[in-house]
Amino acid sequence: MILVLGGAGVDTVVSVPSLPLPFADSYLVPAIQTRAGQTGDGVALGLHALGLPTTHLDVLGDDPEGRLVRDLHERRGVRFVAVPTPAGTKRAVNLVDPLGRRLSLYDGSRQDDAALFPAELLLSLAGSARHVHVSITHPCQHAVEVLAGLPVTVSTDLHDWDGVNAYHEQFARGADLVFMSAAALPDVPGTLRRVLAMGRPRIAVATAGADGAYLLERGAPDVVHVPVAELPAPAVDSNGAGDAFVSGFLYGHLAGAPAAACARYGAVAGAHACTVPSTQVDPITTADLLRRASGPA
Repeated sequence: MILVLGGAGVDTVVSVPSLPLPFADSYLVPAIQTRAGQTGDGVALGLHALGLPTTHLDVLGDDPEGRLVRDLHERRGVRFVAVPTPAGTKRAVNLVDPLGRRLSLYDGSRQDDAALFPAELLLSLAGSARHVHVSITHPCQHAVEVLAGLPVTVSTDLHDWDGVNAYHEQFARGADLVFMSAAALPDVPGTLRRVLAMGRPRIAVATAGADGAYLLERGAPDVVHVPVAELPAPAVDSNGAGDAFVSGFLYGHLAGAPAAACARYGAVAGAHACTVPSTQVDPITTADLLRRASGPA
């Protein structure tokens, strides 16, 4: 069983004519749609679609957004374990332009510092897991130290880390595999080397959208560039591409594949996600992943 911690929530997706969006009193946009599926949801559903039994644990409100999250997992056959929080389910607004680029606005009011994963529950689920993927959303920062004492491999996605923010760094220090976006990194190779120098991490990956990704393994002399995978259809939305990359990479890693092959799986899964509107849930299947990964980069 793979355990995914945190990252459950609901996005309101707004189609906008351009990004950045010029100031105006109002816009008539093509669509505004609300759906469940933030970063932890994307990784959990992606792993499940690749044939890996997955459990997702997070805090959840007794609200319409919480019901959307529960319903999504139930429809897809992914076990969801909810810890109640009076602050409500995490939510965000995503502005998406015609090129599929995204700007996310996260609701900071839905964070309850008192809502934590019960220690006994966390130890039980993580103790029986083959691997744990940790989102950087609250309250996962409190789980990092608990996981450090367990004989289980851990991965995390730092998203738009700038390479110095201490909140993100605590997750990197507690993980074996560290993913991040290159978007806010002034020095991608230097950041990847610094992550591996933290001690525990063995693999660090920075995804760079249309520029592919960058991979560094412990003991390797150089950072390796991972080419972007060919799109199977026109790109419509980049929402979820990073989560799909993580799912594809972990699929290969847990199967014992070399890191370069894992990165290829991640690139293929990420390319697939870019062709799926974020208002839909359609992670790549194992058969499609293997077929596309065997083709030209």
